[in-house]
Amino acid sequence: MGLIHIDLFTTLDGVAQAPGGPEEDTEGGFAFGGWQAPLIDEVVGEQVGAGMVDMDALLLGRKTYDIFAGYWPHHTEGPDGEIGRLFNRIPKYVASRHNPGLEWEHSTLLGNDLLASVRELRDRHANVHVIGSIDLAHTLLAERLFDRLTLMVYPIVLGQGKKVLPDGATPTNLILAEPAITSPKGAVVLRYARGEGVPSTGDMTAENPGV
Repeated sequence: MGLIHIDLFTTLDGVAQAPGGPEEDTEGGFAFGGWQAPLIDEVVGEQVGAGMVDMDALLLGRKTYDIFAGYWPHHTEGPDGEIGRLFNRIPKYVASRHNPGLEWEHSTLLGNDLLASVRELRDRHANVHVIGSIDLAHTLLAERLFDRLTLMVYPIVLGQGKKVLPDGATPTNLILAEPAITSPKGAVVLRYARGEGVPSTGDMTAENPGV
């Protein structure tokens, strides 16, 4: 069975909305689109590339798909060339409530039963990556239908916007899969594997002799 990876850029207060540009996602009157741009550095770029080494499929929400489809087919050379060639070559699966036209080569619209479709992708591919696509990520996180969660956490607080883990998120254990990596501009790369069960509790009061 393959792995479902969720890859998100986030702020210290957990906001993952529209990191790439002002018009990426203005839902809810979000005023900080493009917040990631001033904080990109070589280490972050290297870690983004390293996370894609084994990728053999993309799973995207409609908004992210449209952004990627408008950019990556035209960026197969230069600094972004390797990622562009990869994205153009591998299958792209799109989750949407509508019936959009998908003109980017190797693109497929998932069926109405999203969860069943994602489970089928697990059987078909070794490493399926969800990049951005925060609404889709919320669904997969809520259903525990993921295997890896990579967060690139930036040292800013926005105070508004869609969060990686909104109120009411499904209780889940995560296991740090490898040591954290810190970039020169303060981003921290955290790679987690989904653990079994739900978080346990204990007692750290003064009466507890184990404290």
